[in-house]
Amino acid sequence: MAKLTASIFNDVIGPVMRGPSSSHVAGAARIAALIRQSQRDDIRKVRVYFDPNGSLAESYDGHGTDIGFVGGLLGLELTDPSVPEALQIAREKGPEVAFFIKDYNAVHPNTYRIEVEGAASAHSWDAVSVGGGMIRMEVFDGFPVSIDGGYFEYLLTLGSAEHLDAAVATVKSVAGKIEQIDTAAQGGKALISLKTSAALPEEAFDALRAIPGVADTAFMEPILPTRAKADCAMPFLSAAELLEYAKKNPMEFWEYAALYESIRGNTTPAAVFEQMSALLAVMENCIAEGLAGTHYEDRILGPQAYKMDEAARKGALIPNDLNNRIIAYISAIMEVKSAMGVIVAAPTAGSCGGLPGTLVGTGRSLGLARDEIVKGLLAAGLIGVFIAESATFAAEVAGCQVECGAGSGMAAAGLAQIMHGSVEQCLDAASMALQNITGLACDPVANRVEVPCLGKNIMCGLNAVAAANMALAGFDKVIPLDQTIAAIYDIGLKLPLELRCSHGGLGKAEASARIRKKLEGRR
Repeated sequence: MAKLTASIFNDVIGPVMRGPSSSHVAGAARIAALIRQSQRDDIRKVRVYFDPNGSLAESYDGHGTDIGFVGGLLGLELTDPSVPEALQIAREKGPEVAFFIKDYNAVHPNTYRIEVEGAASAHSWDAVSVGGGMIRMEVFDGFPVSIDGGYFEYLLTLGSAEHLDAAVATVKSVAGKIEQIDTAAQGGKALISLKTSAALPEEAFDALRAIPGVADTAFMEPILPTRAKADCAMPFLSAAELLEYAKKNPMEFWEYAALYESIRGNTTPAAVFEQMSALLAVMENCIAEGLAGTHYEDRILGPQAYKMDEAARKGALIPNDLNNRIIAYISAIMEVKSAMGVIVAAPTAGSCGGLPGTLVGTGRSLGLARDEIVKGLLAAGLIGVFIAESATFAAEVAGCQVECGAGSGMAAAGLAQIMHGSVEQCLDAASMALQNITGLACDPVANRVEVPCLGKNIMCGLNAVAAANMALAGFDKVIPLDQTIAAIYDIGLKLPLELRCSHGGLGKAEASARIRKKLEGRR
């Protein structure tokens, strides 16, 4: 099955979460949440294996993968205050969870191989965290599957492949409306997997369980904010398609974003606006919390955001109130993230500061109404959709240019929107911002998402201001946005492993090794 069409609230702005990394914490939590749902009896023991050539083997304990995964097994929401204590809760109450490094030739750098033991059953899974908290379950008990968390999922295991055709016919007769049905057979057994947009009535599921030859069943509810639906024909999926659509349907840029998401989520543009407004409230609270000062033992940097105001009052800063406010706001958000506070991944947790810090900082500096910032976030979200459709948000795949860099392109379009730029100017601003960050490496220090992540978020925020002003002034972007996104992705895939998260660069500096040893000694 092809991947789900990108959603602003699934793929781009969100999830609302705790933790330093959306790929590592939110993705891990969602994988574990689906496994918890699928297991019909109590989970007693779980073994998780990371390939040594992937990013998780090096960073799972520093980026919070272990915390997120165990939190998902425990049924904790990503915003639950207990998330930071998930490992301790599991040690005291179960289940027993252990992480191992094992070479199994994983293709994706964020691959999980998982063995689950229940009171009377055992299952295995292969899953991938694909970026920004999005996941894909790929193998269940040796059978290929494709589960993204947007549908209701039903898995029927048959003890003999001989019963497959008859079982499929019965499934179609009793299950009602099925969005997709897939089958697989191997080792004499078979699997039927069903996707539906609504939960089957319990009597229908009972009928599925009673089909001759069905030896086991599993059920999973959607875990994404925007659920999937069949026959979802989107009006545009690229900048070029948007420009064509806009010729016959003139609107402001943010309105195209609201329209897009309303179709994708089977809702209304007004509801989309309110949902984004709610996310802005989380961002605003995050800024306030960060400026007030945060404290957390397991991190490199202490509270610093407040220092910008202090230095400004002393006249110690180069005068530029807008830029200095943006620096303070981005720093505040990043500090809340590093203190396991509640943030909005935008488009990832590692790049959570750039977009909201820049838009909120600019909006407040200009005295704009709050709704104008919401419009800017919607505009940014649509740029993110174009990136998600053609590239990735995983730095492990394509470097920091698709995390902080993507946030910069999104913020540039958002800034052009709040200045009432045209559709073309919003797209051009995004393209120019992205062009400025090609090749940006991901090389976190001491296995923590803090340094140089803070500086890169700030750099990309200020880059967004410059790109927006260039577009609004009429500068030539030269390369259209779609082509720029394609180039970014191509460059990212060609970056060596050492420049794609935790394997090299600043992360291998002598000072980084000393800091990591010191932090690990506190545990």
